[in-house]
Amino acid sequence: MRSRGLMLLLVFSSQAFAFDLQQLSDQLAKPSVIHGSFIQEKHLRALPQPLTSKGTFVLAKDHGLLWLLKIPLQQDYRINAKGIARRDGSGWQMLPGKSAGAEQNRIFLAVLQGDSSGLQRDFELSLSGEAQNWKLTLTPRSMLLKQVFNQINIDGGELVQRIELLETQGDSTVLRMQDITSAAPLSDAEQHDFAE
Repeated sequence: MRSRGLMLLLVFSSQAFAFDLQQLSDQLAKPSVIHGSFIQEKHLRALPQPLTSKGTFVLAKDHGLLWLLKIPLQQDYRINAKGIARRDGSGWQMLPGKSAGAEQNRIFLAVLQGDSSGLQRDFELSLSGEAQNWKLTLTPRSMLLKQVFNQINIDGGELVQRIELLETQGDSTVLRMQDITSAAPLSDAEQHDFAE
C-alpha cells in the first residue's frame, strides 16, 4: 500500500514539474526587446540548392517585429498587429494582408512572442522537452492553413532558436535564429521605425 502511495506521489510530482504551454508562453513573453540575426533557407522541390537569405531582427513586446533582410537583397519589413509593412524610398508601406506570406508572418510573430492562445486558434499544439530544450509542433486546424502547411516545428531554449515550416507541396523553410540577446533596449532608430 505504501509503495502505491509513493508511486502516485511520483506520478503527480512529475506532472507538477512538466513543462507546459503556459510556462513556455511566459518564458518567451518575458523579454521586452530581443535582438538577433537569422539565416533562412527555403528548400524548393524544383531547385537542388536552398535559397538562402540572411539578416537581423528586432522583436519588441509592445511594438512587433522588425525583419531586416541583408542578403541576397536589402529589404526591411515591419510586422505588427496592424499587418505587414515594407520600407521603400518614401517610408513604410502596408502590404495586402490576405497572402500566404502574410499568414506565415502573423504565425511567426505569435511564435516569437509566445502567444500560445493565438496559435491555438489555428493549430493543434504539441510541446515536449523542458525550459532550456523544448520542441513545439504546430498542426493546422483550419482548411486554409491545411492547404499551405503540413506542420510547423519550433525548437528553442530560453528563446526560439529554430523554426521549420513544412508545406503541403513538399517545399520547406528553415529559419535559424542566432546571436540572440535580450540585454539591449530599442535604439532611437528602432523606436522611430516602430512608431512610423
